[in-house]
Amino acid sequence: MMIESYSFGRMVVAGEEYRDDLMIYGNEVNSGWIRKRGHALHPEDLTWITGKDPGLLVVGTGSTGRMKVTDETRSFLKEEEIDLWIGDTQEAADYFNSKRNEEDEEQVAGAFHLTC
Repeated sequence: MMIESYSFGRMVVAGEEYRDDLMIYGNEVNSGWIRKRGHALHPEDLTWITGKDPGLLVVGTGSTGRMKVTDETRSFLKEEEIDLWIGDTQEAADYFNSKRNEEDEEQVAGAFHLTC
């Protein structure tokens, strides 16, 4: 499942348009993703993904990178042995696609903030 395009507040994944923050794992999209504290990413915000045991989590922090990944989240992912890559959402979408092409898609998950 690849990201076809991203623009502020909009992402197209496998032909489907999404207007809410979302997570991707394998052939599943979890749309309407809401975090505990809006622009901060906490471990409990990632339960849907971490329960699937990916090897890599790509995080898109918004068009301007406003969403922050907390130190607690970084430590949690390290303990879970999940590699973390962080960038603005356009960079993250591009990186996500490149890694999905290189690796078993079951190893690569994405969490994308679509607005600021």
